[in-house]
Amino acid sequence: MRKTPWEKEWIILQKNEEKYGKKRKDGPTSLLLMRLERIIPKKLSGALDFAFLKAFRLIFEKGTWLIEKTYNRKKKETDFKVNTYASRLNESGRNVRVFRRKAKASKLFNIFISLLEGILMGVLGFAIPDIPVFVSMVLKSVYEVALSYGYSYDTDNEKVFVLKIIEVAMCDEEEFVEKDRELNAAIDHIASHGDIIGAINITKEDQIKGTSRSLVKEMIYTKFIQQFMIVGLFGGLFDPAYISRISTYAELKYRRRFLGKKLNEEKKY
Repeated sequence: MRKTPWEKEWIILQKNEEKYGKKRKDGPTSLLLMRLERIIPKKLSGALDFAFLKAFRLIFEKGTWLIEKTYNRKKKETDFKVNTYASRLNESGRNVRVFRRKAKASKLFNIFISLLEGILMGVLGFAIPDIPVFVSMVLKSVYEVALSYGYSYDTDNEKVFVLKIIEVAMCDEEEFVEKDRELNAAIDHIASHGDIIGAINITKEDQIKGTSRSLVKEMIYTKFIQQFMIVGLFGGLFDPAYISRISTYAELKYRRRFLGKKLNEEKKY
């Protein structure tokens, strides 16, 4: 049978996910950086973990409105509704692909802003103070992707989903394969049942801790370098690489959730 535009998008998604998984083998943390482990103070890991925990808690409680000042949420929500209406009137490949294009549109801008921020903080030798800004950029990137596919981030359940995406995106290569498979299974459940709680059974606080650990494990080397003025520029240059990794992964997972729901709806008719 001839495939529908949504089914064709699903095939493209699977190819994109496979491509992303292969790229993870060449992640931004090099062997050279990992050799720094011998000289990194043990207290730094604890300090970074505390800083990430505090940043997530603070932003979730009081900072979301500030992040939303950097983009037009209402316009993104309206664009999604318009695109949905257009795709229902005419399920052409062009109208179906527009969701993917919109989700990717803000990625380059967020990477550019993160590059400027990382360079500035690196030159000044700020590593710990850089974390709230970095976390804000990460959440901004994921939030914009979510809105492009018609999903909010206001409830605790949706925040857990956002945090889970960030955690898995920052896992090392071996752990990524297993956790990505688990997240895909959870997303497929959500697409079928609309039940995040049943798919990802964890509290927001516990997920914040898991996400923070994942970030610390991956970023401890670059944040160590970033503490030193001038040479910290090298560490700061990794911020946009991490933003790119996370936002690309977020686009894939929200697209999977969106397309899964669409395909399930098609089966009912």
